[in-house]
Amino acid sequence: MPSAEGVWKLHCFIRPILVVIPLLGLLLGFGARLAGYGQWAGLIWAGSTVPVLSALLVEIVASLRRGDVGLDIVAALSMTAALVFEEPLAAVVVALMYAGGQYLESFAERRAKREMTALLERVPRTALRYRDGQLEEVGLDVIAPQDRLLIRQGDVVPVDGIVDKGVAVLDQSALTGESLPVQKGADDAVMSGVTNAGAAFDLRVTHRAAESTYAGIIRLIEAAQASKAPMTRLADRFAMAFLALTVVLAGGAWLWTGDPIRALAVLVVATPCPLILAVPVAIVSGVSRAAKAGVLVKGGRALEMLSRVQVLVIDKTGTLTHGEASLSELKPLDDVPAERFLQLAASLEQASKHVMARALVQEAQARGLALLLPSDVAEIPGEGLRGIVDGHDVVVGGVRYVRRQIPGLGTGLDGSRYPVGSVVVAVAIDGRLAGLLVLADRLRSEAAHVIDGLRRLGVNRIVLATGDRSDVAETVTAGLSLDGVHADLTPDRKIGIVQDEKRHGFVMMIGDGVNDAPALAAADLGVAMGAKGAAASAEAADVVLLVDRLDKIPVAIQAARWSRRIALQSVYAGIGLSVLGMIAAAFGYLTPVQGALIQEAIDVAVILNALRALWGPETA
Repeated sequence: MPSAEGVWKLHCFIRPILVVIPLLGLLLGFGARLAGYGQWAGLIWAGSTVPVLSALLVEIVASLRRGDVGLDIVAALSMTAALVFEEPLAAVVVALMYAGGQYLESFAERRAKREMTALLERVPRTALRYRDGQLEEVGLDVIAPQDRLLIRQGDVVPVDGIVDKGVAVLDQSALTGESLPVQKGADDAVMSGVTNAGAAFDLRVTHRAAESTYAGIIRLIEAAQASKAPMTRLADRFAMAFLALTVVLAGGAWLWTGDPIRALAVLVVATPCPLILAVPVAIVSGVSRAAKAGVLVKGGRALEMLSRVQVLVIDKTGTLTHGEASLSELKPLDDVPAERFLQLAASLEQASKHVMARALVQEAQARGLALLLPSDVAEIPGEGLRGIVDGHDVVVGGVRYVRRQIPGLGTGLDGSRYPVGSVVVAVAIDGRLAGLLVLADRLRSEAAHVIDGLRRLGVNRIVLATGDRSDVAETVTAGLSLDGVHADLTPDRKIGIVQDEKRHGFVMMIGDGVNDAPALAAADLGVAMGAKGAAASAEAADVVLLVDRLDKIPVAIQAARWSRRIALQSVYAGIGLSVLGMIAAAFGYLTPVQGALIQEAIDVAVILNALRALWGPETA
């Protein structure tokens, strides 16, 4: 059985041909009439209809085997009836309009999918690997963790890794929508799928290609393209009612007047229905628009659910907060300048792999402080370290560790006075307390704005669900407009919170860790922080944020609501115009040829309207 991609390519190849055949047949038939061979015109028109009708019958049989009943049946009936009642001109016009509408639909879908397929086209096939002092070009399937790769300027990073040598200047726009390049230094993580916009650098591989970020994104995209939306099924239900109405009007016109041509005109006006054209185009357009903003929506079901969210359950660590320690307060003592004691502390911390050490080094670098080379370093893992920096004896670590290293220190080492959930790092220089560094997992700067924005969008209930301590959760979220705070939760208790909140409406859950994955799957809509979050949460979620920013959520909701509004707008307008045309045809005001032209105008209008979902109003 051919793959979905193979069927799509076959359709793309055949549809233009099916437009050309009836178009040439129509022109040749009129040419035969003008040349005095009018008896051949009907045969030419009928013969040009047969290929389109045959292809349509094949599609109908395939659809019926899948259990799908759509308005393609009306198109087949109208062409067949036109040939049976010896109206070959009407038949070829219907064939041309139907084939043209199908081609226009495929063109619209290709346009709408452009941002998503662009990611697929960027997948690298090979990489340059260091081996025995030489560079070799190898396939991605043989690259293993700890391999060292050369990433040249302009290369797409093929696998996840860390910067091993050099400075990486990366264009992440294809994945995150960030317009400006970002700079990564030694040991900084690099996602696969980003482009090297600067000089060449060495990458130390951390994940195989199949397990890397980009491969996971590709799998999500393929799943999104293959999924079928509830709104499409809604369109199918509309289609059944419209099919019944068409048959009743066509049969009634025939029985009332005894004229089969009127029944034919009714069938022609109903072919092809905008229902089967507008909804898929609007849905794919909405998914594409969200992807362009850095939000990967796994298909139409997720897009529709995103437009109907009423309740938000949100995790704390890595979601409302950044999920990593950062300097929240710098408290110098003993008349040591703040920048100086931070410089000495961070310089010593370069020798440690502890997460707190990394946070201090990053803070010093962000402030533009020149880091010095430490020597004679001694570390007790998890407690602190001591060494010589710029000729000074420097001790950095927890309060107890510093007290043990330098007995007799004065006051100022009481770490309990600082906010709940924070970590106090003491710094001693030359046997005297130089200051305290307070680190904490800070609330995202955009958190309050996002919550207010979601409430304006109609999300009427927002609750926190975290596995962290209740006192930490209460402290971090103080001042946020939350309807409830649930802490000390295990993964199964998070599921319970999600299930309980469903009584208030459609629930969206946002999380990033492995412990969030069950709750994400249990929610009506799961949203994963994919930029730094765990792979398990991304796999379980319906929506993945490719950029580490919560303010993309309101943007995605607005895009989803706009797409749904456009889809329904197109459906109602198309049905209304088609019904008016069918009534006019039943009363004899339209010939079959005129009906075909009017219906094609309706189809073109609704497809173009559905494409508006790609743009829509500006979003915040």
